[in-house]
Amino acid sequence: MKSCLPPDPNPIKPSHQLPAGACDAHCHVFGPADVFPYSPDRSYTPPDAPFERLVALHDFLGLSRGVIVQASCHGTDNTAMLDTIARGNGRYRGVAIVDGDVTDEQLADLDAQGVRGVRFNFVAHLGGAPDLDVFDRVLERIQDLGWHVVLHLDAQDIVQYAERIARIKVPFVIDHMGRVRAEAGVDQQPFQQLLELMRNPLAWVKVCGSERVSRGKRPFDDAIPFARTLIEAAPDRVLWGTDWPHPNISKDMPNDGELVDLMFQFCPDAELRDKLLVRNPAKLYGF
Repeated sequence: MKSCLPPDPNPIKPSHQLPAGACDAHCHVFGPADVFPYSPDRSYTPPDAPFERLVALHDFLGLSRGVIVQASCHGTDNTAMLDTIARGNGRYRGVAIVDGDVTDEQLADLDAQGVRGVRFNFVAHLGGAPDLDVFDRVLERIQDLGWHVVLHLDAQDIVQYAERIARIKVPFVIDHMGRVRAEAGVDQQPFQQLLELMRNPLAWVKVCGSERVSRGKRPFDDAIPFARTLIEAAPDRVLWGTDWPHPNISKDMPNDGELVDLMFQFCPDAELRDKLLVRNPAKLYGF
């Protein structure tokens, strides 16, 4: 089983000050394993990245809010994420992973604890596409809660699952700019399909994961044209996050302060940046 590299322990202080209410709309908490064990059938083992370290990073960077996205290494055991939301006293919201057996009572309990969506992985190295019957059933169940679904896709999946995605009746969020490959350019079919998808008023996208889109060398500025294009295409339905602690990065490990500065290059306009960082996540996650 693969072990992940730890995040950069020395983030730089960003050159720019973030606006009040700025939200890291994609981050994780992992463990600590002796308190919140990892799933036995996980595909990777992350370094512990607990609540205290996430809060310290957010305070250092100037991020007021965050969305804890459940990752596959914890499976459907959402306790580490729920613990962070509870200890954050309103600072955090969550996106859970659930299975097809989840009950309405369990979903209502997750909602009461600050969860606002579910996540499904389609990414090949994390096990590939979910059971699509379960996918459909869960999406039907979350409608009445006003939740959304987060889709973690590889670039080619945007094309392969286009018809199924078009049938989704709840808001849906595409992670990491669809994990398109920067070297293939903005004209590549998956990115053009993603732009077409953004015409759907239910579609949202996270302009994060630059290190996953990039050829792989800091400062990952080859991701800028993709992020800018998406922000221009759907300024009211874009989100940004750090992806801390950056699981499964085998290339250059990002520096989280540099990622904040990179985001200012994505979005030099202050009005659009306020949407990206403050208003859009407040609307989707109910801050």
